[in-house]
Formats: sequence, C-alpha cells, structure tokens
Amino acid sequence: RFEYDTREAFIFSRPADFMDIKVGRQILTWGTGDLVFLNDLFPKDWQSFFIGRDAEYLKAPSDAMKVSLFMSDMANVNLVYTPKFDPDRFVDGEYLSYWSGALNRIVGRDAIVVSDTPDRWFKDDEIAVRIYRNMHGFELALYGYWGFWKNPAGETPSGIALFPGLHVYGASARGNVGPGIGNIELAYYDSTDDSNGADPFIRNSEMRYLVGYAQEIGKDFNGSLQYYVEQMLDYDNYKKGLKGGPAKDHIRHVITLQLTKLLMNQNLELSLNAYFSPSDRDAYLMPKVHYKYSDQIGLEIGANIFFGSDDYTFFSQFENNTNVYGAIRYSF
Repeated sequence: RFEYDTREAFIFSRPADFMDIKVGRQILTWGTGDLVFLNDLFPKDWQSFFIGRDAEYLKAPSDAMKVSLFMSDMANVNLVYTPKFDPDRFVDGEYLSYWSGALNRIVGRDAIVVSDTPDRWFKDDEIAVRIYRNMHGFELALYGYWGFWKNPAGETPSGIALFPGLHVYGASARGNVGPGIGNIELAYYDSTDDSNGADPFIRNSEMRYLVGYAQEIGKDFNGSLQYYVEQMLDYDNYKKGLKGGPAKDHIRHVITLQLTKLLMNQNLELSLNAYFSPSDRDAYLMPKVHYKYSDQIGLEIGANIFFGSDDYTFFSQFENNTNVYGAIRYSF
C-alpha cells in the first residue's frame, strides 16, 4: 500500500513589521520539554515515532492559520486557529499492539480502534495561544488551548472511541542555570465533558508538571534530564466509577534522560533517549547510531525497546512492539 502525506504547503505574509501570518499545512510546536509535551497540543504521530522514523516526524502537520505579533516593549503573541480538529496519529492496533481496557488484554489488528472524530469545519475547531517575553535572561510564557483531547480519552457504552472537549492553561520558564539551561513547565488539563470526574467513560481532568536541565558534559557530549508528573484530579470519583480492570495511578512519574555524543569530526552521532516511570515500573529506551556518509546521505541504525512489569501501563503495553530498524536518508 502506498500513501502520500504532504507535510508543508502554506502561504506566508508579513503585512506589517510587527506581524507574520502563515496559512496552510504547517508544522507547529512550542513548550520547553524534550520529547515531553504539556502545553504543545499540536498533532503528533506516535505510530511513526515508535517504529523508528526520524524524531522530526513525531510532529504531524496541522491545517491551520498562525498569526504572530511581535511587541518588544510588551510581549510577543502566537495565535493558532485550526478550523477542523487535527487529532494525534495515535496507536490504534493497525501497526502497533496496545492495551485495551475494554477487553482487559493486549490487542492489535483483532481490535483496531474505531473512533468518532470531530470533523466539522469551523465548528469542531481548535484555538491555541502563547504569550511570551524575555526577562533577565529567561523566556517566560503563558499558554491556552481550547479544543479536544488529542488522543481518544473517552468511549461510548458500545466501545466507540471519543475525543472529549479539553481546555488547557499553562505556563513555562526557561533560561540559564549554572553551566546549563533549566526549564520548568506546568499545565492544567480541564476535561470539560467530565468536570467532576464522575463519568467513567471520559478521562478526568489533570495537572501536569515538568522540570528539566541540560548542559554540555564534555567535548561534543551533551546530556539532559527531565522529571515529569501527571496528576489525575477527582481521583476518588474516578475510583468509584471504575468498571473493573486495573486502576490508573493517582500520580504518574516519568524520568527522562537524553545523551548525545559526536565523534569523527561530528560525522558520527551516538545517542540514547530513555524514559523510566517509577510509578508504572516500566521503561522505554531509544539507542541510535547516525553516520553522516556525505552531505547528501545519512545512515542510521537504532532500536525502540519497551519493557515493564504490567501489561496495562503506558510503556509496558508496547513491549511486543520492540523493534530494531535501519534507515538511509538522502537530502537534496
């Protein structure tokens, strides 16, 4: 089967010195996390990421209008309007197996997710905003999002996956801390279709927190460490409404580590991205070797390794999808 996907096709305009406008298919991102997303509610391609495609393809394209306002004496503003909901390209069983809470087991093509995706132009739309400015060497930002959960976060009694309403409000700070760069970010996820957490078919509201630090460890050797927390709100109501199966943790902790070493005049890159959840007792490792054969050709080999104690936790559910991959990339 052959599929074609346009990643970028947009019109850019600068009607004034303080304003940029970009309309069309584009890649959008913001926030301070390193492969951890709190206030970045733009679509992701998790299937691509988990099978070894380049990390840049984790960012799926958005069909949107982005307006940027630059006001140096006050603050800069990014406003993104998406006229029709752009969901994540989530794991649905077609390419990767996953844990099904309804069936209480690992499933794949025997239980491909059937979803009811909001798809009405200018009615099922999304709005995202970022207000930011630099102060004393730190970039400070406020965020807002009004739309839907990007992955299925609810279901009908018959098992059809839903994308309930979601509002997100957050803030971040990033700047020099000692010899490296530190960042902190938080976000409040308001699950608007289940405001008190009493509906067992819709995901509860959450608080999310991130603290990170990155610095150069040695010559051409960089590292970063992050601590990420998801806190489910109205947890008692969630437990009361649980319809069998294992319960999610009230607070989920994840530690991430990124290491990158350049060798052979920076033509050889050795890297490791690692995720470990002490609360879920599972982990995800991404070792990779990339060699720049020439200015046009890059060679790469790597792996996606999942493991854990319980089949139903986030990383452990993908254990059967552990893979080794190779790639040749030609640029022109």
